[in-house]
Amino acid sequence: MPGDRPAPAGRQPGAPAARRRARPLRAAALVAPATALMALLALSACGPAPADPPPPTSSPTATAAPTTPPPGPTVPDVPVVDAGLGSLPVPAPAPVRIVVPDLGLDMPIDAVGVADDGSMEIPQDAGRAGWYRYGPAPATPEGATVVAAHVDSWTTGIGPFSRLRDVSPGARVEVTTSDGVVHVYAVRDVAQVPKSDAPVEQWFDRTGAPRIVLVTCGGAFDREVGHYADNVAVTADPVTDAAGG
Repeated sequence: MPGDRPAPAGRQPGAPAARRRARPLRAAALVAPATALMALLALSACGPAPADPPPPTSSPTATAAPTTPPPGPTVPDVPVVDAGLGSLPVPAPAPVRIVVPDLGLDMPIDAVGVADDGSMEIPQDAGRAGWYRYGPAPATPEGATVVAAHVDSWTTGIGPFSRLRDVSPGARVEVTTSDGVVHVYAVRDVAQVPKSDAPVEQWFDRTGAPRIVLVTCGGAFDREVGHYADNVAVTADPVTDAAGG
């Protein structure tokens, strides 16, 4: 799955599991470089030294009449924003459960981050999904909520996300968040792509219309590299109905 996830050797999802090694898929970058800030600090410390003051001159014998300085430019009002902790945006509630009724899929979701090698962390238990907590959540007004899971696991066997390849466009996806709200989606499309061509930037996109992207492994298992050849990705759009959303 994202992160070139572990998978059993020499089989499609659903066949008996065998030993394999995992290969991670890179998650989206989290922190922008600090180059601009460093440059700003450097520039602020590199101004020219002040010139020596001019030598004093004798006092004038007569005092000039004071004159009124010309009016300066109009300064617009500058908005003031509270910099206290109270002004920070409240994080959107985390997703904790996903259900796809047409597939009989019902599994818990754990909040995950980034591994030491830069890949997205994914629960080792194929019966649990991982939500990329540095990206959008279901209640976030824009961007893709990424939920991923292993297609199978050496210790827990075939996982529920192995059924994603069989979901049909229009199928209902229900995601419950930690505040008890059920967010309802309709499947837009299902794609199976080689991992070398996976549109990771699109999956982890934080802009555009809100949506959810479900990702796992698929295709044949490649013994030489120790992982499945493809990713299966399901994209679903939010809907509003009487049952939730």
